Amino acid sequence: MNYKICLPMKLFMLFCFGGCAYTITELLFRGNSHWTMFILGGICFLLVGGINEKFDLSLPVQMAVSSLIITALEFLCGCIVNLWLDWKVWNYEQLPFNLFGQICLLFTVLWFFLSAVGIFTDDILRWKMFCEEKPVYRLTRKRSE
Repeated sequence: MNYKICLPMKLFMLFCFGGCAYTITELLFRGNSHWTMFILGGICFLLVGGINEKFDLSLPVQMAVSSLIITALEFLCGCIVNLWLDWKVWNYEQLPFNLFGQICLLFTVLWFFLSAVGIFTDDILRWKMFCEEKPVYRLTRKRSE
């Protein structure tokens, strides 16, 4: 189904898709989730999907930038919901290379690989649902012309 839709509605739909996808992923792998993870997942999905809307980057660079964005937002969210509000949504203190138990190297690497799924999904949704350009990917930097 292809149709034109106003920007706020499109962003809201993508946000909800990302929030649902993240919550479902957490439920499948952890067995539980928290409503704040819906919000975090939606924001991350919008930002990860928006990288190639503004910049012409190779797929691995998009994935690296996405991993850093997700990790930064996870740290910010963790500092608020876990350290400040003491909601105990997650705790990585038992994992090596963690920062205050809110982020860790293992999950930063995991976000790198999972971000490819987010990038592809966002591009397909934008192409099929919102009549945007068909996605094209590069694995290396663009050649000089």
